[in-house]
Amino acid sequence: MIVIVIGAGEVGYNISDILSKEGNDIIIIDKDEARLKNVSENLDVQTIVGSGSSPQVLKKAKLSQAEMVVAVTDSDETNIVACLLASAQSTSPFKIARIRNPDLNKDSALFDKAHLNIDLCINPEREAVNDVINLMEYSGASEVIDFSEGRVKLVSFYVDSECSSVGKNLQQIMETYRDGEDILIASITRGNEPIIPSGKTVIKEKDHLFVFAKSGDVRNMLKFFGKKAESPERVFIIGGGNTALMLAERLEKEWVGTIKIIEKRQDRCELLASRLDRTICLHGDGTDQDLLKEENIQDADYFIAVTDDEEANILSALLAKQLGAKKTISLVNKAGYTHLIPLLGIDGVMNPRRASIGKILHFIRKGKVISATPLGDEKAEAVEFIALETSDITNRPLKDIDFPKGTIIGAITRNGEVIIPGGDSIILPGDHVILVALRSSIPQIEKILTVKLDYFG
Repeated sequence: MIVIVIGAGEVGYNISDILSKEGNDIIIIDKDEARLKNVSENLDVQTIVGSGSSPQVLKKAKLSQAEMVVAVTDSDETNIVACLLASAQSTSPFKIARIRNPDLNKDSALFDKAHLNIDLCINPEREAVNDVINLMEYSGASEVIDFSEGRVKLVSFYVDSECSSVGKNLQQIMETYRDGEDILIASITRGNEPIIPSGKTVIKEKDHLFVFAKSGDVRNMLKFFGKKAESPERVFIIGGGNTALMLAERLEKEWVGTIKIIEKRQDRCELLASRLDRTICLHGDGTDQDLLKEENIQDADYFIAVTDDEEANILSALLAKQLGAKKTISLVNKAGYTHLIPLLGIDGVMNPRRASIGKILHFIRKGKVISATPLGDEKAEAVEFIALETSDITNRPLKDIDFPKGTIIGAITRNGEVIIPGGDSIILPGDHVILVALRSSIPQIEKILTVKLDYFG
């Protein structure tokens, strides 16, 4: 498949990396020659210097032959124009645009077939806000991912020294877990390496666990692993950009506590104050220790750093934690920082880039795939798909199916019922199946799904 990626930033680079390794022909367009030089040195893709909103540049990129256009520059206007040109000049079946304007959402009529005709609009900041709301709802989790329309959750968290499961293997843990609630530990990141566990795998302190559970069982599962449920009353938000605005709007709508935003730019503070009803907007630096003390940071239940500077987010979260904030969440896009989070003591991460990549992968892996989400430091991936009658993985116990090494079936939903499977569980046609696999196993899994599941049918 020929895919044109417009924008060689974090999202563009990473989606191109994934797709090129899966055998797709990728053409990346960007105005920044230095960025493209970095891309050329590290990825097996074609690069073109120029604007993605230029008809001549898109023609040079073989737009007429492309099956997908992914416009993920920092400019909404460029992304929209690129998709318009794709509609006018080619029969491209999918047009994906990153739209960061907080006043526009994926359901806007502006993007439907009768208007801009964009198949998928991604707002990374809005996805990041959803992540924060989930983390606040499920205290103790470092990430919460929804599957099967929210019926199943894949919850990640770090194992603390006081956790009673430390030193026990998975079989021992499951023997002591409460009856009537099924969970499945699908993946463990230890250090910087993912582990697809077996019953003999022993849990260690600082392990990063990824656990499947029914939505209604998540809080009890976290409690079992030593995570305390909390009802936050005070939230600090550092940074006054679009992410902060959308987060404050959600909190005002769904939550009754106190919200404070600290933002360096005076004009932005004034804009936020005009848009928000209950949020206190403070003009200042979120890394200013005196300011944080003056605003009683020690009473904060959550400190959420969402500036455009990832290093500043990490630094301010660490400072807030030192000054007494109970929970800290930091916006971090770079996958390389992920394994540092537990070492630094930050409680949760919001990753807009990863959310964007997951949604794009859903479109790339078309047909019967519902979603595809990178996990942890992105060496593993969670995929939800629909099992078809033609598949030879249906009507057979899971223990008898030869899945690629590094693959585990995490959950099955059938007629609205969630099944956390064991070796004797059977997949039926029409089931929604969620699996976790090492990234290195994805090509094998896609081959199985393509050939045996009529994956692209």
